[in-house]
Formats: sequence, structure tokens, C-alpha cells
Amino acid sequence: MIDRPSLGGGQTALLLLAENLDRSLFDVAVASAPGGPLVSRAEEKGLRHLAVPLEKKLALGSIGRIAAVLEENKVDILHTHGGYAGLYGRWAARRSRTPVVVHSLHGIHYLHYRNPVARQLFIHLERRCSQFTDMLILVSHADLGRAIKHRLAPRNRMVAILNGIALSEGPSAESREIKRREINLEPGRPLVGTVARLHRQKGVLYLLLAAPMILDRFPEARIVVVGEGPLGKRLQRRARVLGLTDRVLFLGARTDAAEVMALFDVFVLPSLWEGLPFVLVEAAALGKPIVSAAVDGAREVIDDGKTGVLVPPRAPQALAEAVISLLADRDRASRLAERAKAVIPARFPLQRMVEQTQNLYLKLYEQKTRRRA
Repeated sequence: MIDRPSLGGGQTALLLLAENLDRSLFDVAVASAPGGPLVSRAEEKGLRHLAVPLEKKLALGSIGRIAAVLEENKVDILHTHGGYAGLYGRWAARRSRTPVVVHSLHGIHYLHYRNPVARQLFIHLERRCSQFTDMLILVSHADLGRAIKHRLAPRNRMVAILNGIALSEGPSAESREIKRREINLEPGRPLVGTVARLHRQKGVLYLLLAAPMILDRFPEARIVVVGEGPLGKRLQRRARVLGLTDRVLFLGARTDAAEVMALFDVFVLPSLWEGLPFVLVEAAALGKPIVSAAVDGAREVIDDGKTGVLVPPRAPQALAEAVISLLADRDRASRLAERAKAVIPARFPLQRMVEQTQNLYLKLYEQKTRRRA
């Protein structure tokens, strides 16, 4: 279960897990708010979708409606992903007496809230929910350390299971050329891009602030932003104020984000915090030179100077200098990209994530029901 039916990192993890669980052991359904690309993608993969009410506001009636869905579908194991699904879903599971409840935090976002009251409220809510959560999954070792520090759950009910991705061949040169024409990108222009939800966490503002410096050095370049989110209009206004209207391309949310990313000459992730970002592993698998903010989750993926370049977060000048250096030295950029492609995807295999998670499900199921699946 996850709240937004979009296709961000949490949704990607959920779909990969749901699609690859052992169907001889598990009857799998995906639950989210109705509509959206997540629902379409689940149906394409032959996954049953359960529509549940998950709104970003206090709506206690939602708990009863979710509990009814869990009871009607005789759910044995509920795995919630993200804040609101975790809040409503776990309370609903308690009401419906669902045997096993697992929750994944794809980054502990509330620890980065600027409002200290809200931050403490969500820490308290997590501690409260942990009383009826059988296991809390963190997607990076850094986040596991934070969860322990803030006592989000008893230590024996927290575990790190790193995100994994399925390796696939990137698009062919011909496909890339077709995609370039489709989105009106002229051949030969250097492309610097990111794929991110347009939320404060992802730090896209700092890419915009770096853009004038990058474009001053490479005036023919273009900055490409793939994604949507609550800051979309504000970021577009900032681009206009910076005089970047025709040089920064906001492409919105796209189901072909990986194909667009394959066009980039440099991939940038300017995040302020991360869990363990799928998109860096995807960029590495596509053979892209990477510049990322040196936040904890990214540091578990990128080895600075060997598989990418790490820069301080909230530092547009350092970000611009790193991008310029890769655009200016294509041999170095190629070496970093080749090493990243050879090393990073192999460290985050999908099969490991799936096996560790389903083994956890089975262990908890046997403990809670005294029955072997």
C-alpha cells in the first residue's frame, strides 16, 4: 500500500517488489488512492489493484474504509510504503486484525521538516505506530542509523533492506534520436538533466541557480527537468526570473523518463536528503556521468571521484563547477560513467531486495500465526 498513485521512487520499489514476489507463495495486490500512472502500470503487469482512501489530511473515516478493504480481501500481510499509507494503513490493519504489518520508509522525510513541532509530532506518531508494526524497513544503512537514534521503533523490529533494480538494456542510438526529436531537442546540444519529484527534498532549485553558470560556459547546452510536484509552478517562475525560459525545459511527469534520461550528457541529483535513490542506480545503469549532492543515501551509491562527483547540498556554485568540468572533459566523464555502469547496478540487485523482503514476510507470518506458509 502506498498513498500517491504516481511513479516516484517509493512507487517503483513497490511495483518491483509486487511484480517479483514468488507467486507460488503470495497472492499479491497493490493498494493506493485511485487513478494515476501507478494503477495503469500495476494493471499492465497483471497486478490486482485495490483502491483505498489515502488523503493528506486528517480523515479518521479513511481508517475504517481501509480496514474494510483489508478484511474483504482477507489480507494476511500488509506492507505499507511512505508516510500517509503507513499512518492510515497501520491503524486500519490494527482494526482489521491483519496478522502481519510491515512498513517501509523511503527516506525519513519528517526528520527534515523545518517546523520543529511537526517534526516531533511525526516522530511521536511513528513511535506510536511502531507498537503495532512487526518490522520497520529502512532503505539505506544511514536511515537505519537515524531510525535507531530517534528510537522510531524497538531495535529488534528495524532492518535495512536496500533498494534494488532490474537491469535492462538502455534504448538504442536510433531510439534515442527519435526521442530527442519527439521532445524538440536539437542534435549536438549538451543536455544536463534531472528526474525528480518537484519537492523541496529534491533540491531542483539549486540546479536552477547553477544553470546560469553552466549556460554561461556552455551557451548551447540545455537543462532538462523531468517530474512534477508541489513546487512545479514556483520553479518555473524562478527559471523565468533567472532568464532561463527557453534554456530550461520542464517536461513534467513522463512514463518514458528513463528514455529521456538516456539523452543526458550529465545526470544531476541536487537533493537535500535521500533514502536510497533509485534514480542514481538507473542513471549509472544507463552509463550517465553523475553529479549528486553528497547526502547520506547518495553517498551509499556514489563513490566520489570514481563512480561520480559528489558536491555539498545547497551549493549551486559547486554544482555548476562539477557539471562544467564533466562537459569540458568528456574523457573523464566517460571514465566515470563506465565505472559507474560496471559497479553500481551490481551492488543493488533486484533479486536481493525481493528475497530479503519475502523471507521477512514468511518469518513474520510464521511467528504471528504459528503456521508455515
